Amino acid sequence: MDESETAERALRHALEAHPGAEIVVLHVVGEPSGMMGAAAGLALQDNAEEAARDAASELFSRAEEIAAEYDATVATEVGWGAPAKEIVRLAEGVDLLVIGAHTGGVAERLFVGNVARSIVQNSPVPVTVVH
Repeated sequence: MDESETAERALRHALEAHPGAEIVVLHVVGEPSGMMGAAAGLALQDNAEEAARDAASELFSRAEEIAAEYDATVATEVGWGAPAKEIVRLAEGVDLLVIGAHTGGVAERLFVGNVARSIVQNSPVPVTVVH
C-alpha cells in the first residue's frame, strides 16, 4: 500500500469482497538509489528495517482506520526492494493479491500501470486490480 487513492480503494475492495479474511497490508520501500532520496536515507539508518516501519507507520495507521470502518483488522508488513518483485515474492504465502493500479494521463489509462502489470504477469496467485 502506498499513499494513493487507488491503494485505499484496493484495501476497501478487499475488505468488502472478502469479509473475515486475513488481510495483510504491505508497503514496499524501493531499493536505494541516487534518484530515491527517501529509500537511500532509510538504507543509511543503523536499523533500516525499523526505520522503514517507522516511515510507514502513518500509512499503516490509515489502513487500520479503514479496516475499522468494516469492523475488521489488518496485519501490516514492510517489504524492501523493487515493488513488483517484492510483492510477487511475498505472494507465495497468500491466496489472493488485491492491488491498486496507478494511472496517469489518457495514454496510461489504456493500460494497467507498470508495477501492477508486472505483478499480474508474475504472481503465483490470482490478482485483483482495482482502479
